[in-house]
Amino acid sequence: MSQNEHQDVTVVLIEDNPDDAELTMRSLNSFQLKNELVWLKDGASALQYLFGELPSENHKKNDKPKLILLDLKLPKVDGIEVLRRIKSDQELKTIPVVVMSSSKEPIDLKTCYELGANSFVTKPINYKEFIEVTKNVSLYWLLVNQTPD
Repeated sequence: MSQNEHQDVTVVLIEDNPDDAELTMRSLNSFQLKNELVWLKDGASALQYLFGELPSENHKKNDKPKLILLDLKLPKVDGIEVLRRIKSDQELKTIPVVVMSSSKEPIDLKTCYELGANSFVTKPINYKEFIEVTKNVSLYWLLVNQTPD
């Protein structure tokens, strides 16, 4: 199924911090692309969404996003476990997952790459830098990178 055959969610943002989520969404919206964006605030709802288990959603598991932006420090289910579940699923594992975390721990970086993260970005504290990093990451994964259907 090609992207033009259905209206899929292009970006799933899994982020519990409302300020970081707002900045990320603002940066994504600045492109003026026609990307759908779903913001999920904890790891449990992210897994339910991605695996098509939310009862009130019309979303199904085969409606794959083009990009997942994933924070590591999440309530309910942490980002490492979310990443592990995504990358171990036959249908979801080809979706690019960019870990965007405030963590600078070498073990987090190593673990994320071992689990199949496509990129690991440390969130800048500075507002302008945060917007710029988010914009660069998103433009690459949404416009430049090629993924299988």
